[in-house]
Amino acid sequence: MRRVTVRKSSVHGRGVFALQAIPAGQRIFEYRGEVTSWRRASARHRRSGLRGHTFIFGLADGRVIDGSVGGNSARWLNHSCQPNCEAVEDERGRVFIETIRAVKPGDELCIAYGLTIDEAVTPELAADYACHCGTKRCTGSMLATASV
Repeated sequence: MRRVTVRKSSVHGRGVFALQAIPAGQRIFEYRGEVTSWRRASARHRRSGLRGHTFIFGLADGRVIDGSVGGNSARWLNHSCQPNCEAVEDERGRVFIETIRAVKPGDELCIAYGLTIDEAVTPELAADYACHCGTKRCTGSMLATASV
């Protein structure tokens, strides 16, 4: 039985939603896609013209998983400042999405993106990374605190 589905999200675009109750500490699925370099994935992303969407997941060894190529429904996880899931990278560079608190049927599954960028944060750039999670403790940004 499927535990999640992808549908329209009030947070942003599409999102991943629980079809059944999922307790804390459960592995939901693996974040899949092409494992490649930041340079290649970033160039592909720029060519796509998709503003506000990124399916690039950074790995500890400097490579990335590009969910836009061979990705699965995990690429539709939205950001939240109070996430109910987290991404866990194993020793082989595989990334799994796991619940960090209990999830009820119909809840949207979210992770804290903690994005970092290598350039000065201008008002335009900040707008590109604005958070719309709507939680009580929303920081207003998908960027890691050190980047804001």
